[in-house]
Amino acid sequence: MKIPPLQIGKIIVPLPIIQGGMGVRVSLAGLAAAVANEGGIGTIASVGLGDIEQSKRDFDGVSREALIYEIRRARALTDGPIAVNSMGVLSNALDLVKTLVREGIKIIVSGASLPLRLPEMVDDDSVNLVPIVSSGRAADIVLKTWSKRYNRTADAVVLEGPLAGGHLGFSAEEMEDLEGHSLAVLLPKVLAAVKSFEDKFGRRIPVIAGGGVFTGADIARLLQAGAAGVQMATRFVCTDECEVSREFKQTYLDAEEKDIVIIKSPVGLLGRAVRNPFLRNLEADTLDKISCPYRCLATCDVANARYCIALALSNACQGNMEKGLVFCGQNAFRIHEIVSVKALMAELRAGLEAYPEAT
Repeated sequence: MKIPPLQIGKIIVPLPIIQGGMGVRVSLAGLAAAVANEGGIGTIASVGLGDIEQSKRDFDGVSREALIYEIRRARALTDGPIAVNSMGVLSNALDLVKTLVREGIKIIVSGASLPLRLPEMVDDDSVNLVPIVSSGRAADIVLKTWSKRYNRTADAVVLEGPLAGGHLGFSAEEMEDLEGHSLAVLLPKVLAAVKSFEDKFGRRIPVIAGGGVFTGADIARLLQAGAAGVQMATRFVCTDECEVSREFKQTYLDAEEKDIVIIKSPVGLLGRAVRNPFLRNLEADTLDKISCPYRCLATCDVANARYCIALALSNACQGNMEKGLVFCGQNAFRIHEIVSVKALMAELRAGLEAYPEAT
């Protein structure tokens, strides 16, 4: 098939691929820049960038400086478009959003809760705002709220399905019915929800589909179903440019399908992760009681939390699997080698080009 470019606002890229933001130092400047250099949109995740120990003394300041550092590092590595993923449930969400706007970031992708107040955090009309939703109803709520409160709409919408990695926007009951909540089912509903706001504001609102996207053929099918592009995260972990530890990547390479499990996060959401020594210790209830010096997440139930998710994710990135939580998408077990971003993007492009045009 002929590969359509992806346009978000005035930003146009030749490959309709956004590398998804993976928090706590998984998607940093090196990975994001490499994706941008190969024709996609790279994403830095703003959550958990700061040094854990330094954050105990000045969480907001350390987080802010670490975000600035990654943005500027990415700029030194690419002229391509860089997005930043921002979580609305962070206690310092406003400070981080203001920071990345000052640093000139033109795409903000926001999830982990419905980003109903995101437009009031951004005072620059040239910044493209991209909410992450998990249903047509969620898309309608976000766009209706933005329209009524701020007289603006989204510049794109990311639909994240139930096969995605990390925190998920689905209930336990919904996760029992993956087919009923697949991207094939959800995408038409989100497209329908977006249509009335496209009509009202007189411009297209591209819908980007993510969660379980693994091959060029997967991308092609979603494009033919009406998506403007895809978001992919898990596949980019086992690339040379992803800066997590070798042990983190090896967890993916060693994983079997049965090792990919759903957990309940201390932030009150379900999440998908690899069952590793840390999760086995959690199941055996052998983890130490936690205290929280950060208060990084507004929704974290510290009193009843069995572990600090920020610390567990940081440990994994540094290679401490005994104390590290490894988030992943459902298809992580299908990854069998570490490749360059260039090679991965070439593989995805070839798969797209080889897929037959819709008739």
